[in-house]
Parts: sequence; structure tokens; C-alpha cells
Amino acid sequence: MYSAADIPVWVAAVVAFFLLLGAALALIGSIGLLRLPTFYERIHAPTLGTSWGIGGIMVGSMLFFSVASSRLAVHEILIGILVTVTTPVTLMMLARAALHRDRVENNGKAPPKHSGRHL
Repeated sequence: MYSAADIPVWVAAVVAFFLLLGAALALIGSIGLLRLPTFYERIHAPTLGTSWGIGGIMVGSMLFFSVASSRLAVHEILIGILVTVTTPVTLMMLARAALHRDRVENNGKAPPKHSGRHL
């Protein structure tokens, strides 16, 4: 097994690229969470930032540990699958709860009900 200092430079550059890409996407999602004005607009940004951000970090981690241990390291895929599945489902449930609350309270923040008619 190699130490981090023994990793070839080209592998370190590719790993750094994926780590920075994942971190940038997570940062963009976090900024979207802070900057968008309403709850319904805010709910979309962290989902994409988390899903795509973890993808970049996961690829960088898989590449680093595959090269460092001289064998294929794919256990990070399980983490990526769990995050990709649970984040959108969780935020969808939060959106439905907020939608129900806003419609019951008649506060006007909720999007209008869909009439069921297709144009």
C-alpha cells in the first residue's frame, strides 16, 4: 500500500480535480439554499448540490484508494447510492409537508392546486 506522498502526480491531479469539483457543486447547492427567496425554490438547490457533489468526491476517493491500495476500491459506491436515493426523497417529503401546511393555513405561499386537466 502506498502512502499519499507516493501517489503519482497525474493521479493526484485527477483526484484533486474531482474533489474540487465535488466541493464546488456542494458549495453551489449551499449558496442556493441561502440565496433563493422561498422555501419551494430553496428545496431544489441542496438536492442537486448534494447528489452531484458527493459524486465528484466519491470518484476522487475511489481513484485515490484504488491506486494507493493497488486494488479496485468501490465501497464508496454504496455511499453514493444511499445519498443519491435518500436526499431527493427526504426533500420531497419536506416539500409535501410544507405544501400541506401552507394550503391548510391558506397563507398564499403554496403553489396553486393542479386541476387535473391537461392542456
